[in-house]
Amino acid sequence: MRAVRQKVVAGHLAYLGLGSLIGWLYSEPLIGLLFAALSALVWHLRQLLRFESALQSKHFGSLKYGDGIWSQLYSRFIYQRGRNKYYRKQYRQLLKEVRKSTNAMPDGGIILNSNFEIVLCNQAAASLAGFRQREDRGQRVDNILRNPAFAEYIRLGDQSAGLEIPSPVRTGGWLLCRMVPYGVDEQLLLLQDITERRRLAAMRRDFVANASHELRSPLTVITGYLDVISSDPDVPAEWQKPLQQMQGQAIRMNKIVGELLELSRLESSGSAGSDEIVDVCSLLSTARIDYANQEGIAEIRLNCTSRVQLHGSSTEIASLIINLLSNAVRHTPPDGTITLSWATSADGAVLEVADNGSGIAAEHLPRLTERFFRVDSGRSRDDGGVGLGLAIVKHILERHQAELRIDSVPGDGSHFECRFPASRLAAAEPVAIASQS
Repeated sequence: MRAVRQKVVAGHLAYLGLGSLIGWLYSEPLIGLLFAALSALVWHLRQLLRFESALQSKHFGSLKYGDGIWSQLYSRFIYQRGRNKYYRKQYRQLLKEVRKSTNAMPDGGIILNSNFEIVLCNQAAASLAGFRQREDRGQRVDNILRNPAFAEYIRLGDQSAGLEIPSPVRTGGWLLCRMVPYGVDEQLLLLQDITERRRLAAMRRDFVANASHELRSPLTVITGYLDVISSDPDVPAEWQKPLQQMQGQAIRMNKIVGELLELSRLESSGSAGSDEIVDVCSLLSTARIDYANQEGIAEIRLNCTSRVQLHGSSTEIASLIINLLSNAVRHTPPDGTITLSWATSADGAVLEVADNGSGIAAEHLPRLTERFFRVDSGRSRDDGGVGLGLAIVKHILERHQAELRIDSVPGDGSHFECRFPASRLAAAEPVAIASQS
């Protein structure tokens, strides 16, 4: 290409020189130079018009031949045009394959711009939520998924968890919505049909509730007969230990059945009401007194820095405190310390149960609220709980729009924080001031 440039420059200089020479022969070298420059300009203008005409007609056959600069430009243009045509064909083919693959996905996918307007969606999104692939482009996604919780979800931009909403096109259907970053200032909204999962979860809850309810009657009969037999003075001495073991297991089974029924009730219930006012400090004090009368347990301290009360269920909050406290008692040696705290701020309130006991390894923390999960599977089942207490705590907090945070270090104890939102707080009753005589 450099040789072509040099040739063009040299040719133009020679042409202008020839024009000047001819003009000099006629004693007018400037006129000869001007005429040569004007004729070169006319020739380039003619080539430019030919090129423009070829662009309009898309016929470049007459421009392919020659070895001048314009022939080189025509050849380069035609070559690049052919490459672009090839790449466009490849791009269209790739785009077609991408659309095929996205349309084959069972989950819905909607690409949103920074204003949550629909850029593109697949066929699954159309079938799951009623999106129209062409007509809904440019529409805000919350104009299609008209759900207050979904509108709040995209407004907050919380990408740490998904949101379950009823299906807008299927009665009884449910969708899991999840927002993930996509491209520059764009979001990808994923929709998953979880109707079957919720149906199976409902079936599991019903089965557990029904089975637990049916177990109560035979367990009551068994426990009654065991009490009668164990109190009979004529029972041989060698039967006393087996009877005590059977009574202990019957009591344990009754406890499991009761906790399963409580857990099923909590799962099937909505949010806790706000009509009842709960005095959390009083419940913490009562729980401390109940355990303080027992021997061989750690010292329990009470630290209430606020008298602000709570809108919710006093029975459930009492159950929450007992479960957290019993868990701390089981994992704290008698020479240790357990602290029950209640504090409030502008953001809400925190109920904390802290101990300096054995602690929990980090890999076990995410599973602590699972049913029947026990950190030390090698421990005897006669020791400690059955693994339902923290699951009950989790569902009680969900009913009160609260969250559980767990911080624990092996050998350094555990901190269980129950964080309640400010909307759940109620001012304490005014305390009468005694008059001076």
